[in-house]
Amino acid sequence: MLRAGFDSLLTLVMFLIFTGFAVAALVFAAMAREDAYRAAEKQTKKFWLIVLGINLALNLLFPMLFLQIAGVIAAIVFMVDVRPALQQVSGGGGGRRGGGSSSDGPYGPYNGGR
Repeated sequence: MLRAGFDSLLTLVMFLIFTGFAVAALVFAAMAREDAYRAAEKQTKKFWLIVLGINLALNLLFPMLFLQIAGVIAAIVFMVDVRPALQQVSGGGGGRRGGGSSSDGPYGPYNGGR
């Protein structure tokens, strides 16, 4: 009986994690510009929205472990490969540009108020 409760709790936690990750990937895919996908030489925005949307729909409608794992793999590919390429092309986050130092803040160098 204790094992059944633990298994259902574990299943719920995995469902929430996979679904949350699918939602995050879909939101990031929707926020990126269409031309950034072409500039980064990745699949189109429409392709990623369809793949990640199907992933989310399958997670919500058919919470089977096999489908969830396949969907989370697609979301991982997007988050690890496509999203950084889109950020680099769009000029957003990721790395320091222009030779800034690690003490640079958003409005210039931070030197402790001196």
